Amino acid sequence: MASAPDNALGIFLRDRRSRLDAAAFGFGSGRRRTPGLRREEVAQRSNISPTWYTWLEQGRGGAPSADVLNRLAAGLMLTEPEREHLFILGLGRPPEPHYKISDEVTPRLQRVLDALPTSPAIIKTATWDVVAWNAAAAMVLTDYGKLPRAQRNILRLIFTDSGVKAGQEDWLAVARYVVGAFRADTVRAGARAEITELVEDLSRSSPEFAALWRDNDVAGHAHGLKRIHHPEHGLLELEFSVFAVDGRPDLGMLVYNSATAETARRIQSVMAARSPAA
Repeated sequence: MASAPDNALGIFLRDRRSRLDAAAFGFGSGRRRTPGLRREEVAQRSNISPTWYTWLEQGRGGAPSADVLNRLAAGLMLTEPEREHLFILGLGRPPEPHYKISDEVTPRLQRVLDALPTSPAIIKTATWDVVAWNAAAAMVLTDYGKLPRAQRNILRLIFTDSGVKAGQEDWLAVARYVVGAFRADTVRAGARAEITELVEDLSRSSPEFAALWRDNDVAGHAHGLKRIHHPEHGLLELEFSVFAVDGRPDLGMLVYNSATAETARRIQSVMAARSPAA
């Protein structure tokens, strides 16, 4: 029985199993009517019944559970984007997030940051650790390279670094906003367990953080305006935007652009003065 024309899940499953090499998985490589694995072989690798798998390909039996889809993703050796697509086809939603800790960025992504010579830009994780930055960010925001890795966290800087705290025009408003956006990011990424130590540390060291965390506020942070009183360069007014990093749901790119001509002039002047001599 062929898959129904509108059975997108079944079509996707059949296509993915046809791409797998039976011999590579220890199955007989003898004569086969079609390329790839047989249905019963996929069922065996996925630890589900052959009948249930056949029904899924045929569009019968109702919607599969998340557990079954995860087993199929493993059995078919799906990539993360393919697994997400499988869930959307099977359940109409992406899988529940599972946060993976990683502080690595590709050289290509670093070059994107470096191509913004007068726009401070950073890459942060869902737990708000800064894992990459450009020269403008080091000059305007914080010289992250001079900090121990464990201290390169935006919340730690906002609540425990007196210099960063003094540079905010309205520190309390910034702090409230940061905590709300941080809470939303970590829940979205499935990283609630990973932030336990950070939240406990900050709650002990900062009564302000403890109070804001208890408020349970949530905020978005796709874009906004930031005003910094730089100790050397005076008031800097910056617009910021947050961008997703394709293929890395655990990372976000935060880019600041000058909001006024005066801020642009100051940043350009300082960056030019700090550039190596030609």
